[in-house]
Amino acid sequence: MVADWLGPHGGPIMLAGGRVTLGGDISSSVAPEDTGFFNYTDYDHSTLRTLRLALSASVKAGAHLALLTEIRSENGDPPEPYALYLRFRPWVDRRIDIQAGRVPPTFGAFARRTYPSENPLIGYPLAYQYLTSLRPDALPASVDELLAMRGRGWLSSFSLGNLAPEHGVPVANVFRWDTGVQVHAENDRVAATVSATTGTLSDPGGLAPRGAPQLAGRAAFHPLPGLVLGASASRGSFVSTSALAAVPGGRPAGDFAQTAWGGDVEYSAGYYLVRAETVISRWRLPIAQPSPASLPLAAAAAAVEGRYRLRPGLYAAGRIDRLAFSEVNGSALRESWDAPVTRWEAGVGYSIDRNLLVKVEYQHNVRDGGRVRRLSLTAAQLVFWF
Repeated sequence: MVADWLGPHGGPIMLAGGRVTLGGDISSSVAPEDTGFFNYTDYDHSTLRTLRLALSASVKAGAHLALLTEIRSENGDPPEPYALYLRFRPWVDRRIDIQAGRVPPTFGAFARRTYPSENPLIGYPLAYQYLTSLRPDALPASVDELLAMRGRGWLSSFSLGNLAPEHGVPVANVFRWDTGVQVHAENDRVAATVSATTGTLSDPGGLAPRGAPQLAGRAAFHPLPGLVLGASASRGSFVSTSALAAVPGGRPAGDFAQTAWGGDVEYSAGYYLVRAETVISRWRLPIAQPSPASLPLAAAAAAVEGRYRLRPGLYAAGRIDRLAFSEVNGSALRESWDAPVTRWEAGVGYSIDRNLLVKVEYQHNVRDGGRVRRLSLTAAQLVFWF
């Protein structure tokens, strides 16, 4: 069988008496070209057309300290560290960890199950993948300039800051981890995580200098077997200092932050699993025309997904998703600052072996703006992990 050469039960490979643990996954997704860029990420790859290689390692230096890393490559790009952090456990008999480096996401529920083996479908929820027109390194001089980029997040350009056309950012980015310090504690009923990192929810690990670090927190409650209730919040400086220097007024970068709130619920029993999650984000951008001021922008996303096991190894899954944006006043009309998007997906998955999964899905996208407003895609994915 495929998993016979792996660790016990097809799990990670254990070396050096258990002090070194190796794991990884390989996933290949195929689909027609996404002409509307609905599924593109900030790596300029579509989630439905990706070959991803990932290798993770954990090296224990005693009972209290460990080094964890994950190296990834997508579509032949050079490998890069997706995760690289030290984990310190002050007390062996207590579930409290302090982590420093490029750490796992603090915000949200889906951020913890982005791996292809844990995602019942192939596409991602809009909040965590869809590219808005916003950029931390480039700013619109006016509301009309912002509105001209509606539905163009895959390649937006503005007249202040970095003038080169480039992709925008999602509401919450799970394709890059942030750098900083994180503390996690849990018991059988409650889990809590707080962190201070260099980027923001939309732009984690951003290299452009900005103001104060992002502060984020998440709490998850397990009141009943199979039920999880979660809440998240974050706030950090969004606009880079280089882009801000191009705007009259001289206000500090800390005045232009991204603030986000999230709520999620999961319930599983028997053959089915149901999840729902919402993310609300607010950005404050400087605006130069007609006079220097602050421009408040908001986005709200909600997704509901479910999975039902039809028989051993075979399941059916579906997700419905909506991403909406607040309205702003242009010179000629009032409309949402980016084009609202609705997506629904349905598919099946079959486990060929313990560590080998094949998925097929149908996805339909509708957008109120952009060059392509409706697009349906069929995709298939093969996933192997250990």
